[in-house]
Amino acid sequence: MTFPPDINTDSQNNSTRVCRLTKSLYGLKQASKPWNEKLISFLKTLGFKQSKADNSLFIKNIKTSITVLLVYVDDIILAGDDIKDIVDIKEALNATFRIKDLGQLKFFLSLEIARTHDGIHICQRKCALDILPNAGMLNAKPVPTPMIRKNEKLFEQGVDIHDATTFRKIIGRLLYLVNTRPDISFVVQFLSQFVQAPAKSHHQAIQRILRYLKNSKAQGIFYYKNSIIHLKAFSDSDWASYSITGGSNTGYCIYLKDSLISWRTKKQSTISRSLSEAEYKALTFTCFEIQWLTFLLEDLCVQPCSITNLYCDSQSARHIVVNNIFMNVLNTLTLIVMW
Repeated sequence: MTFPPDINTDSQNNSTRVCRLTKSLYGLKQASKPWNEKLISFLKTLGFKQSKADNSLFIKNIKTSITVLLVYVDDIILAGDDIKDIVDIKEALNATFRIKDLGQLKFFLSLEIARTHDGIHICQRKCALDILPNAGMLNAKPVPTPMIRKNEKLFEQGVDIHDATTFRKIIGRLLYLVNTRPDISFVVQFLSQFVQAPAKSHHQAIQRILRYLKNSKAQGIFYYKNSIIHLKAFSDSDWASYSITGGSNTGYCIYLKDSLISWRTKKQSTISRSLSEAEYKALTFTCFEIQWLTFLLEDLCVQPCSITNLYCDSQSARHIVVNNIFMNVLNTLTLIVMW
């Protein structure tokens, strides 16, 4: 252990001495909590209220304008409909924390934002391009789809590949790329289940994803400027798609009018005994996400113009939802299991 130069180290008991910090230093594990507490208390003095749906979101709502501030560690996005209020907040933040104003939002945490007359386009082109040379796929031949239709070989117990670390690194980067690429969401979450011991077939599957990304590097999401505040959701599930465990997948996507704002593909935690049960579970997870988005819109002082539409292609699951008698039976069974 080495003490700072201004501390007297002539004592013979240096092995039992420790240093006590009077304030948190940047880079230490303890620094994040005091920084968050200080930032929250300062934003509250400016009139911001912390969102209950998302703790990193702060809203300042007055009669004539609204200002929204989004925080990720020490990176901040500031938006609103009053330029003067935004300028005042920037000056207040600079006087307290010495911020660096990067101007209009164009790049944020590998997200590339481009504005047009019709709306905003968000993609991760640079992130996709950086994955290819690191994986040795820069000169690979592009393919039109991220996954082959017949994927039975992925369930086979093959020989583990020698370079499992590279496989895990690529999966980690692809999981972040899913933030703007819902087209690879399913196959990435599927392959992420084999990071412990990936086989040769899994390595070939991830190479196909990279070849697909080369064919669509700048693909992303477009948010329309003039959209009606109306949520609509689509839910689906596949039953017993995992041949070994018999597990099913849940998938949903939620639109704000014509703009995709939320999507997910996830393996169900329990085994479904029928297709109806698997579809009903998918409806449940979708309802959770719809409820969270509704709370988030309420914090932003936005009221949907109508009730959210939830679409499902399983008639049996829909009959379970609309049948009040059967729903009461399910609730009773749930209570019995819980007790």
